[in-house]
Amino acid sequence: MSATAAATTAPAPTSPTARTSSHNVDKRSGSTALLMLLPAGVLMVTFLIIPIGLTFVLAFTNARLISPEPAKFIGVANFVRLFENDTFWKSLINTVVFAVVVVPVQSAVALGLAVLINTKMRGVNFFRTVYFLPVVTSMVVVSMLWMFMYQPNGLINALLAKFGILGPDWLSDPKTALFALIVMSIWQACGFHMVIWLSGLQTIPGELYEAASLDGAGRWQQFAHVTWPGLRQTAIFILITITIAAFSLFTQVNIMTQGGPLDSTSTVVFMAVRTGFQQQQTGYAAAISLVFFVIVLAVSLLQRYLTRDKEAGR
Repeated sequence: MSATAAATTAPAPTSPTARTSSHNVDKRSGSTALLMLLPAGVLMVTFLIIPIGLTFVLAFTNARLISPEPAKFIGVANFVRLFENDTFWKSLINTVVFAVVVVPVQSAVALGLAVLINTKMRGVNFFRTVYFLPVVTSMVVVSMLWMFMYQPNGLINALLAKFGILGPDWLSDPKTALFALIVMSIWQACGFHMVIWLSGLQTIPGELYEAASLDGAGRWQQFAHVTWPGLRQTAIFILITITIAAFSLFTQVNIMTQGGPLDSTSTVVFMAVRTGFQQQQTGYAAAISLVFFVIVLAVSLLQRYLTRDKEAGR
């Protein structure tokens, strides 16, 4: 190759002006990205990072919501007091029982509804709307509605009376109060998880069902060998979201029972809010919140473990 041809094919050197222009464009793009992230960053720092930091600090002090005396560092005294408190253990047991019952039942009911409405037939959109309607209704409104239904002369006892059954005072009896909250909570939230199950069902190829049908598989066999394996990732997500929501139980308790009777419906979150705002013991409430944070962290680690286990099995 001649020197003239080599000079012709060689790339032209980039001029200093072009490099400067490219650098300015990259700098402006970076500045624009930072400006777009700034509102979200401010909100995250203000309402997430700072509250978490304050919780860690206040949990080791005797701070009160309204007090003329400044907060003092008291070490782990709040945690010692908390673990010696019978109400805390009762609240923790109630929370665990609520989660243990709600997680499998609510996920199963939601899956059943999703399978029912995962068909192409006239009027199916109406049923989807009806099942999802409680989700978009305020939990306060739902709690007040069910509180009236649970009255001794309410709708539920009136229906039971038609079958000759004398219904109890659901929310005033320690034996039935938590069960009443469980039933209401399952009814209110199962529509949300029904939609998630439905989205998972619609990602399963129809050819798999056709092949299973040709092989002579019945409906239950198709569900066990086609539907459920295709919903494993969805199931993990639903399991974790329902568990976190169950451990965060507060509104129903605050509206319907106030933790009673005899702390039979008190939960960890309700105890923290009542301690911090009604009793104005901010430091003690922060310690309760910190324990709740550890519980949520354990649930998150469980999610990571389940996801890792699934990926390792592939």
